[in-house]
Amino acid sequence: MSHGSQSDRNDASPPSILVTGCSSGIGHAAAHALVQRGWRVFATARRQEDLDRLREEGLEALPLELASSASISACVEQLLQRTGGRLDALFNNAAYGQPGAVEDLSREVLRTQLEANLLGTHELTTRVIPVMREQGSGRIVQNSSVLGFAALPYRGAYVCSKFALEGLTDTLRQELHGSGIHVSLIEPGPIASRFRDNAYRAFKAYIDTNNSYHRNTYRAVEARLAGSKGSSGGPFTLGPDAVVDKLIHALESRRPKPRYHVTLPTHLFGVLKRLLSTRGMDRVLLASTRDERKT
Repeated sequence: MSHGSQSDRNDASPPSILVTGCSSGIGHAAAHALVQRGWRVFATARRQEDLDRLREEGLEALPLELASSASISACVEQLLQRTGGRLDALFNNAAYGQPGAVEDLSREVLRTQLEANLLGTHELTTRVIPVMREQGSGRIVQNSSVLGFAALPYRGAYVCSKFALEGLTDTLRQELHGSGIHVSLIEPGPIASRFRDNAYRAFKAYIDTNNSYHRNTYRAVEARLAGSKGSSGGPFTLGPDAVVDKLIHALESRRPKPRYHVTLPTHLFGVLKRLLSTRGMDRVLLASTRDERKT
């Protein structure tokens, strides 16, 4: 095994990484891929049945609920006990999407989205930075989204959480300059996972579709989310391995990039955002979602 984080170490023990959101999708694929590359992976999940399954698969699994400060503290404490106080990398992957028009998002629903996607991730990150500072090295990789820089209708809560994560991460990267801790963002577009299944559950649970101005459009939104269950996604959807490839570079390269774009829509929107006016970009983004909003 040859990679940047290992070269910073003074012993032959495998580098350690904490990966959040490993029950399925990107986190699950990343955990197994990194084990194969010689990393000591601590895979987290919320539910006991997922933890049991991860352990059966041969992973070291730790419980983690990002909405709970006590859970974050216990997770980090257990990990450091097992590693002798060291952590080489953190991959903040856990997140979910709350669909719904901005005007239909209650404060509580938006708070719940931010607790999971932003505030919990932030708290976990601040818990491991002192460990990495003491070591003089570390890698922090945030799994963001194309929706971290390009907004799409009826995804406002998720967009809010990812825009905020990107701003916080850009600031953190500057503040950690010269510390030996590298910070990267991965910005995937559509990836085959249970993301839409989870979004559908959140939509049904928290959006009052019957009493909304947007109720007609919501029928199309619901049909899209329900129809995605068990599907591999649209024509631009890639598998989780596409994200894992970027993660490996962010973890193992001597010069990790600040940002990694994954999938064609992310590359395309990234270029257009630099070239177009705000109104021009709005027209592109609205056109890209026109079909999914047809009732």
